[in-house]
This record gives sequence, C-alpha cells and structure tokens, in this order.
Amino acid sequence: MPPSAERRLLQAAVATGALVPVLAGLAGILLGPRFADSAAVADLALDSHFRYLSGLLLGVGLAFWSTVPGIERHGARFRLLTLIVVIGGLARLGALTAGVPPIPMLAGLTMELIATPLLCLWQARVANAFHGN
Repeated sequence: MPPSAERRLLQAAVATGALVPVLAGLAGILLGPRFADSAAVADLALDSHFRYLSGLLLGVGLAFWSTVPGIERHGARFRLLTLIVVIGGLARLGALTAGVPPIPMLAGLTMELIATPLLCLWQARVANAFHGN
C-alpha cells in the first residue's frame, strides 16, 4: 500500500477512534455520574470528580484529533497521548477486583489497552514511511 493511502487510513482510524473519548467526555460533563447510570448521583464530590475526569477525557480526544492533519509529523504528541490513555486503562483494571464490569467499561479497556497502542505503532510506521527511516 502506498504511504499516502496508509496515511489516509490511519487518519480516518484516529479521527473515528477519537470520537469515543470526545463523545464520552461530553456526555460525562453534561450528565455527570448519571452517564454511567450511577446510583450516587446525589454525591456532590463524586459528581464534581466525574465531570472533571470527563473533561480530561474530552481533552484527550480533542488532542488526538489535533494529530490527524499531518499525522506523520506528530509522533511525540501521539506517544504522549497513548501513554496517558494506557495509564488510565491500567488504573481502570483495578475495577476488575469488584467483579465483571459492564460492556461499556470492557469496551473502554479494549480501546485503552489494545486499540490505542496499536494506533500508536501504526502512526510510527506511517511516520517512518514518510520520513524514509
């Protein structure tokens, strides 16, 4: 596959994948813990913390979107964002001690610990193809 075609596929994958944190972040900001169907909606500290973390999630998604134009030039940013996402996924693994999480949480873990690192490796491959390394 020509580097330019692979680049366009990567751009599409990152743009699509970043929809997850952007939409989940916005929903968490707007709905608070109700977004997760939490019974603890009345807890102001939980609500504040949930909305703050949702804002961070939104920011991560927007930052990934910022890499799409010229994606082959944004390796350092892409790696940093991937590290942040993987650390969050590893932290989320702690929830497994409480039992089997719901499907949306398992999907989040899959994005955090599998899909995002694979996209990062793909970004490096595309960057190497464009920079002749």
